[in-house]
Amino acid sequence: MPDCTVVVITYNDAARLPRAVRSVLGQSLRDLEVIIADDASTDDTPQVAARLAEHDARVRYLRREVNSGGCGAPRNDGIDAAAAPYVMFLDSDDELPRHACKSLLTEIERTGADFVSGQISRLFESNGRLVPYYPSLFARRRVVEGIRAEPGLFLDCFSTNKLYDVGRLRERSLRFPEDIHYEDHVFAAELYAVSRRFAVVPWVVYHWHRAPTNASISLSIDDMENVRQRVIAARLSDDILRAHGAEDLVPHRQRRFLRQDLRVYLNPLPARDLVWVKEFASIVRPYLEEIPAELMDEAEPLERVCCRLILDDRIEDLRIAAGSLTGPRAAPRAAVQLNGRTYWGTSVSPGLDITGLRLAELPFSASRLRHEAVEIACDGDRVRMTVRSYDPFGSLPLDWTAFLQLGREKIPIEPEPSGEGGYVTEVVFTPSGTCDPRIGFTRASDGHTTTDRIIADPRTPPIELPGCRLLVEGYAAYLCVRSDPTPRSVWRRVKQALLKRLNTPRLKLRAYKMLIKVLPRRRDLALFESDVGKSCSGSPRAVYEELRRRGSPVEVVWSVAKNRGHFPRGVRLVRRGSWRYLWTMARAGIWVDSHGFPLDYPKPRGTRYLQTWHGQGIKSIGLDAPDLRADFDKPRAQWRAAVARWDALVSPSAEFSRIFVPTNGYTGKVYRYGTPRCDALVRGEAVGDVRRRLEIPHRRQILLYAPTYRDWAKGSGKSVRVDLEMLAEELADDWVLVLRTHPVERYNPPEHLKHFVRSAGSYPEINDLMLASDALLTDYSSVMCDYAITGKPMVFFIDDWDDYRLSERGVYHDLPAIAPGPCVTTTEELVKVIRRLPDVHASFAGRYAAFRDLWCADERGDAAARIVDDFFGPDLARATR
Repeated sequence: MPDCTVVVITYNDAARLPRAVRSVLGQSLRDLEVIIADDASTDDTPQVAARLAEHDARVRYLRREVNSGGCGAPRNDGIDAAAAPYVMFLDSDDELPRHACKSLLTEIERTGADFVSGQISRLFESNGRLVPYYPSLFARRRVVEGIRAEPGLFLDCFSTNKLYDVGRLRERSLRFPEDIHYEDHVFAAELYAVSRRFAVVPWVVYHWHRAPTNASISLSIDDMENVRQRVIAARLSDDILRAHGAEDLVPHRQRRFLRQDLRVYLNPLPARDLVWVKEFASIVRPYLEEIPAELMDEAEPLERVCCRLILDDRIEDLRIAAGSLTGPRAAPRAAVQLNGRTYWGTSVSPGLDITGLRLAELPFSASRLRHEAVEIACDGDRVRMTVRSYDPFGSLPLDWTAFLQLGREKIPIEPEPSGEGGYVTEVVFTPSGTCDPRIGFTRASDGHTTTDRIIADPRTPPIELPGCRLLVEGYAAYLCVRSDPTPRSVWRRVKQALLKRLNTPRLKLRAYKMLIKVLPRRRDLALFESDVGKSCSGSPRAVYEELRRRGSPVEVVWSVAKNRGHFPRGVRLVRRGSWRYLWTMARAGIWVDSHGFPLDYPKPRGTRYLQTWHGQGIKSIGLDAPDLRADFDKPRAQWRAAVARWDALVSPSAEFSRIFVPTNGYTGKVYRYGTPRCDALVRGEAVGDVRRRLEIPHRRQILLYAPTYRDWAKGSGKSVRVDLEMLAEELADDWVLVLRTHPVERYNPPEHLKHFVRSAGSYPEINDLMLASDALLTDYSSVMCDYAITGKPMVFFIDDWDDYRLSERGVYHDLPAIAPGPCVTTTEELVKVIRRLPDVHASFAGRYAAFRDLWCADERGDAAARIVDDFFGPDLARATR
C-alpha cells in the first residue's frame, strides 16, 4: 500500500499532463501512487497517459467513457480508486512543490487531523512570479478544532491544497457534486461542516499555474454561465451547512462570497458593456438579497457600495464604482458629506457610506481627484484629449495652478469650470518614453501639490505614436504611455558589454588600489558621506555646516547613492561606487562619514578618517551584531580592517565609549564632545517647518513613531508593529502620527490611514521631527538617546522584547528597567498611556533624569565646533569664534 495517492484530473490537456505527473513522481515522498483521472478527453491524452504509466509503475490511468462536464466526477473516481490511506488532488495544468506530499503526510500523522491544508500560490507563467493566495490564512502552523474556531478559513475552499484521510471521506460519504462547476466550494462547505479538527501549515503545497491562454473554469469569468454556476455553488454550500445543523456558519460562508467570489466579476466590470453588466446584476441580485444587512455592512466600503448599486439596479454607477476596487482606487465622481459621514455618489444611503476610506480627511498632497479622458485623438506625433476632472471631496482651494505630468515633464494646463461641478481641460501633448500621465493641482498658498492618474474607457484601442504607444492598462483603466522596444545597435551592444566588464567590483577595487599608490593626496579635499550616500544629514552634515559657517578652505564632495533631491543645492556630488567616486576617495586627504565607506577599500596613506557613527543605545553592535557574531573569520576580519581605517571616532557619551569601542576593536582617538547632529537639539534649532511640510493642523499634537528594523526582516515593513488602525480610531481627533521608519525599511501606510499617519521615512532631517513632536513612540531605536535631550515624553512599544533580546538582535541594557517612559506591549495599553501622557511622563521624572545622565551628559551644543577645531586643525578649520 502506498502512503499517498495523488489524483491528477485532466481533460484535453495532453501537452501539460506530463509536467503535472512529473511533479508528483519527483516528490521527496517516494512511496506514492498517481491516478490519472481522464474525463473522456478527445485529444492525445490516452496515449500520453499510457506512456507515463509505462514509464513508472506508480502511475495508473482511469478514463471515463463520457465527459462529465466538470471536475467533480473525475475527482470522485480518484477517491474510489485510491489505494493509499491519504489522498491529494492535482489539476493537470498545475504542479506540486517537491516536498508537498511528504510534509503534509507528516503533519496529518502527527496531528491526527481529518485533513491538512497548506498555502496555495499562483504561479504566473509570463514572468515566473509566485503570489500566495490569502497568506494571512496560512501565517502560522496550527490545529483548528473545527471551522467554528476560525470561520475565516471559508476563504480556503480549494480542494487541491489539502491532504485528506481517505477512510474518513468514505466513511462520511463525502463526494464532489458532479453536475455543477465550482464543485470544490460545495465539497469544502461539507468538509468543514463534518470535520472535528484539521491542521493548517504555512508552507506552499500547490502551484496554481496562471497562463495567459489558460481557459480553465475559474478564469472563464466573461461567460455568464460561469456567474450562474458560482451563485448556484454558493447557494448549495449554504444549504449543506444548514443540513448539517450549522446554520450559524452560513453568514461566514456568505462573507466569503462578498469578499472573494463577487470580486472576481466586479474587478473587470469597467470593461464590460452595459448589457453584460445588467445581466450579471440580475443573476447576482437574488442571492445578495438573501444576505443579512448587517453582514453587508461589514464588507469593505467600496464592495458594499457595489452591492448596494447591484441591489438598486444602478448599472452605469456600478461600472464606475467597480473601477475603484483595484489599483490606486480612483475617487468617485461625486460624494456627499453629511453629519461627519461621507457617501459615494449624490445620494445618502447606509450602503453607500465610504467614511471608512477617510478620503474626505486626507491632507491636500494626498487628496483624491478624478480625471477622465472623454475624448482621445492622435494628430501626427501629438495627442489631443478632453479631460473631465471631478473634485468630489472639495479639496481644491480657490487659488491653484494645474499641469499635465509626463514623467519628469510638467505641461501647464488651464482647466475650465464644467458647469456640472468639476472642470474640463483640452490637453495637447507629445508623448515620449514610458510614463503614466497625471493631472496635478498646486495650491498657491503653500506650494503643496496633489496628482492623480487619468482614467479612460477600458475599450479604447492602443494609439500608435512614433517610438511609443498610448494605451489603457489594468482593471482600473488608467491611461499610460509605453515605449516601443527598439533593437540596440551593434555598437551599443558592444559598448554595454564592455562597460559591464569594466564596471565589476573586483576590477574597480584593483584600480583603486593602484590609484592610491600614484595619486598625491589633497589635504584640502574632503569626501563626506552620510547613511551610505542616501542623504546629506546627521553628524557629517553638522560638521559640513560648521566648516561652511567658518569659510573653511576645505573643498567638500558629498557621496550620493540615488536621490539627489535629498541634498542641498550647490553642494558638489559624486555618485557612490562610480569611477569618479573612486578617484575622489583616492585623492581626498579627509574622509568623514556616519556608517562606513566601502569595506574592502584601504585608506590612502596620509588620508585622515573621521567616523561620526549614527547612533547609540541598547542594541548589540559591531562584532556582537547578528551579521558578525557568528564564528566566520572572513566577515569579522573584514570589519576589523575597516575599523582600523578610522583615525578619530565621535563618542556621544561615556556609555557609548564603554560599549562601542571594545565591541568594534577600535584603538584610535575618541572625541568626547557630544554628537554634532545633536547640537541642533540642544539649541532647539529647527531647519524646516515640519507642520507646514507634512500638512499637520496646529490644533493636533504630533506623535513621532520611530521603530528600528528587525535584522531577520529588513525591508519588510514589519518593524511597524503598532496597530495603526486602532491608533487612528482612538487618537485621530487630537493627534497626528509622524512615521519615521529606519532607512532600510519599506513601508507605505494605507491610504485610509493617511488622515492620521504622515509618512516621514524620507524626511531630510530627523532633528526637525524630534523638535516639532510632542512625544516619541519607539521600540529599541537609538533615537531614544537623542530624544532624551528634548526632555519630552517617550513611550516604548516592545511587544517582541523577549525575541529581540534573546534570539534576534541582542541588547546590552534591560530596557524595561532603564526606560525613561512606560513600556507597553499592546496598542490598547498604548492608547491608555497617550490619553494621560502628562501624568505618566511626570511619574518617570527620576528615570528620565538618569537616562539623560547615562546617554546625554556630554551634549552641550558645541560638538561640531570642537571636533572641527581638533580634527581639521587651525589652518583648515579657519576658526572665527
